[in-house]
Amino acid sequence: MKKIILLLFSAILFQNACLADSGVSFVYINGSNNNDAKMRNWFLDGVQKLHPVMKRKFEKNKQIKKVFMDKEHYRINKEPVIFFWGDKSQRDLEFVHSQLDLTKAFSPTIAYEVRSVLASYLHDAIWVQKQHNMLPILDELNDVVKTEASKGNKTILYGYSAGSFITYEYMFNKLPYINLENLFNTINVSSNMRQFVKEHPLDNTCISALSKAEVGIVSQSGHLVFRNVDDSLEDSYLKLKEATKTACAPADSLKGVVNFASPLVLFYSDLADPEYELNYYNKLMMKYIIEKGLFFITVNYREDPLGFPSTRNLTIDEMEKLADIEIKDPKGFIYDNSSVWSKRPCFVAHTAYWSTKRTFSNAVVKAFANGYRLQYDKEFQEKVLKSNKKKIKYEML
Repeated sequence: MKKIILLLFSAILFQNACLADSGVSFVYINGSNNNDAKMRNWFLDGVQKLHPVMKRKFEKNKQIKKVFMDKEHYRINKEPVIFFWGDKSQRDLEFVHSQLDLTKAFSPTIAYEVRSVLASYLHDAIWVQKQHNMLPILDELNDVVKTEASKGNKTILYGYSAGSFITYEYMFNKLPYINLENLFNTINVSSNMRQFVKEHPLDNTCISALSKAEVGIVSQSGHLVFRNVDDSLEDSYLKLKEATKTACAPADSLKGVVNFASPLVLFYSDLADPEYELNYYNKLMMKYIIEKGLFFITVNYREDPLGFPSTRNLTIDEMEKLADIEIKDPKGFIYDNSSVWSKRPCFVAHTAYWSTKRTFSNAVVKAFANGYRLQYDKEFQEKVLKSNKKKIKYEML
């Protein structure tokens, strides 16, 4: 009897030890102009100073505890996870600067300096948007998320500046929000192919897996292009089971995204075009985020000239009407807080998030609390809606 009790006690201790090992990892992603050793060290130093403050603010906030830290085994990991991609664009940027040097002989000094600054800040943002540059970065980031998941950790992605492009593209390409039967009922395939999909059901998949299994690819023009020969499409469809495991984010691994100093809207303004085909998949992604209990937060300083609001703060009812989708059993939220005072001049505000770590951390926590309450605290929601109506009425005067 004693042996049985000891075995049971050992099993409980082992289970608790496993639970204690699980937690939440903050993954910090760099932005533009972080190519050389000096700027890389600036980014790494900023993360090391910011992370302890961000961790402490998250742990103290009652709303955050209520949402996903209410279990003893849920803790924020002490060490930040760094995802650095700046070195990948260094060779191309050096080429741009070598071409700029040719203009020194005939260009006014001020014009040359302005070109140099623009090249340093804008090059990476443009470079990383190109599909052949972005996709390998997303695969590497997915490996990081998988590694954390294998340790029992959830991940929260922090995308700084052009790093916000990577967090958005990661969610768009790697989250398994695509129901295959619904997809094949939507796209232009034969009735035989639709029947084949119905008879061979598979779990939800992601955009990256569709490409990996050679079912379809996202074209440069923003269209999802599919194979249209039934035999080859059937073979590719059956490859999706393995492709989903390797190419998509592990189930429930991503907890949320925090974008900051984000010019996402400036570089992805085509998302406002109703004729842009990928908007259909963006709606599915948004539905997935909210139904699966993820959060998508944007925080920008008012003085930051490159910090663009990502969205109006809408209730779920408003989202459903605007996007013409049905959201079932909502648990997550999307929220923008771009009205934060940094108390820094506009010409340094874009890089001030690291030095104003308490202000920034407070803004992230406030965005989380208000974003959650806007959807799930009816009293708070009514106050916000009334306030919005007053603002609209004032603006119409």
